[in-house]
Amino acid sequence: MTAPRPIALFDMKAQQALIRAELDRRFAAVLDSGAFINGPEVREVEAKLAEFAGCAHAVGVSSGTDALQIAMMAEGIGRGDAVFLPAFTYTATAEVPLVLGATPVFVDVDPVTFNIDLADLRRRLAMVQAEGRLRPRAVVGVDLFGLPADWPAIEALCAEHGMFALDDAAQAFGAALHGKRLGRWGHAAALSFYPTKTLGCYGDGGALLTDDADRAELYRQLRTHGEGKTRYEVLRTGMNGRLDTLQAAVLLCKLPLLADELASRTRIAAAYAEGLRGLLQVPTSIEGADHAWGLYSVLLPAGVDRARVQDSLKAAGVPTGIYYPKPLHHQPAYAAAHAGSIAGGPPPLPVSEMLCERILSLPMHPYLTEEEVARVIAAMRAVL
Repeated sequence: MTAPRPIALFDMKAQQALIRAELDRRFAAVLDSGAFINGPEVREVEAKLAEFAGCAHAVGVSSGTDALQIAMMAEGIGRGDAVFLPAFTYTATAEVPLVLGATPVFVDVDPVTFNIDLADLRRRLAMVQAEGRLRPRAVVGVDLFGLPADWPAIEALCAEHGMFALDDAAQAFGAALHGKRLGRWGHAAALSFYPTKTLGCYGDGGALLTDDADRAELYRQLRTHGEGKTRYEVLRTGMNGRLDTLQAAVLLCKLPLLADELASRTRIAAAYAEGLRGLLQVPTSIEGADHAWGLYSVLLPAGVDRARVQDSLKAAGVPTGIYYPKPLHHQPAYAAAHAGSIAGGPPPLPVSEMLCERILSLPMHPYLTEEEVARVIAAMRAVL
């Protein structure tokens, strides 16, 4: 019997076919100009990113990780500071505070939305304050899988305690909450343009979005070695975190497709939910949120052998991913920082640990056909 044609977990070829001529034109313009660093395409895409998000400023940088680092560097976050962030997310969110000498304080997540649990955040903040050893400086809210975090609550908590509210929107560009797109929530939002994101380039890239002109100017300085008005006027310690002109050109080709692609992702997510509801826990949304559906991650029933499910789906031509197989506080690189973040050891993080055992991501990209979505649903129903 012929093996079924595999479905793409992420499909960049279908999108590329739509914009290939424009890519060639844009690449040729960059090659002809020779402006490979900070070329005019960088300024052009920054303006269009800000316009799309509805914010005042966009600053292109070299990756989503560097976006997080530049944002924290601008706030002077470092040794003795506590940065609160979810335990169930990608490593970069925790990596950056440690690189800067700060202490990540891992917070559990909500079992339905998978985003940071505000009650647990308040509890751990109170513990850090009571101990008095670390200064609470920032909360990094992650819009996991494309669903906006509870930004009104995060903003209110940060305002109450004088903390920096940073949106890690790496998986969620295009999402909105109460009519405001991500990029206008918090003091700043960090984007990743890794190729599989809702808006991706063909390499590494990222951006910072903010309504604060002073922060935006500081981000521009920090991304270029802390330079002032001239190349050899160094005002502060910065880094080499610029967005390449060629990657800006890619984003300019892709950005006009984004609105339709977000609508397609939403239709696909609705079809998955209809076909899988009652079989397992499908992703949810929150009131007033427009989900970007950067990933479509379901929660398998307790006790189900995930590896067996993945093998069966693979045999049916359905690829899957696990985001994430291990919570951050169990990662060897972060274990010591976690253990020392709260005196006597921090409280457990049971939801994050449970999700890592049961989470499973299905194919999600704007170019899935109805037939492919039906195949995914049928394969999942067959195995469960």
